[in-house]
Amino acid sequence: MKLLILSRNPQLYSTDALVKAAEKRGHEVRVVDYLRCYMNITSRKPRIYVDGEELQADAVIPRIAARHTFYGNAVVRQFEMMNVFTLNDSVAIARSRDKLRSMQILAKRGVGLPVTGFAHHTDATGKLIEMCGGAPLVIKLLEGIEQSSKKDVAGGIIEFIERTLTNPAKASKSGDK
Repeated sequence: MKLLILSRNPQLYSTDALVKAAEKRGHEVRVVDYLRCYMNITSRKPRIYVDGEELQADAVIPRIAARHTFYGNAVVRQFEMMNVFTLNDSVAIARSRDKLRSMQILAKRGVGLPVTGFAHHTDATGKLIEMCGGAPLVIKLLEGIEQSSKKDVAGGIIEFIERTLTNPAKASKSGDK
């Protein structure tokens, strides 16, 4: 079987492990940087190219980085249009990147979840914490904090939680303006 692994970096442990496992089973494997792909979007014969070569495969294993979801998912959709099997389909990838949507789908299907709050503005933070039952609680950001600039945001959240736990009345008033 001819496999394509869509990955930005063939040296990543997970990508390399997939290559080795597939080769061990006798498959022909190629790692392709999906950001270098370009597509011919047509109803008759959709195609994908990289470095001037048309890509063909029996199956695709997407390893799309969160920060490249939009374009990476477009490449996966193009393979779907070409009727190539994709291990993870584009809808599943898009849903997995949306934490709120994922939780809503799980809740709708009756999967037991911890009490979860969600808000766009921070003006009701105290009430949101109260709604979730107070401490202890888990805080998740809708986007990851992998980039160093966002680590300061995480630190600010931790500081707010510490203030809330030591003086809930004061934090509630300052967070509910």
